[in-house]
Amino acid sequence: MLRVQKVKVDDIYVPTARRKTLHPETVRHLAEDILENGMKTPIQVRHDGKRHVLVEGLHRLEAAKWLGETEIDAYLVQARRH
Repeated sequence: MLRVQKVKVDDIYVPTARRKTLHPETVRHLAEDILENGMKTPIQVRHDGKRHVLVEGLHRLEAAKWLGETEIDAYLVQARRH
């Protein structure tokens, strides 16, 4: 069973290919929803030995950054590299 842990937003690396899928309008709407209701689903990251790499949750991560959050709830998963 996965456990939620706090991860520093600045310590999360987003692969270049994932960044291309970012939609700023979605980030804005999600940030507004997080302000009203909180974040319901943690992002997913994997650890590659020296840093956390984003697996799932780009828009949630960017919304947290937009809101000025320094940490975010995340599941640490084992995933293949993209």
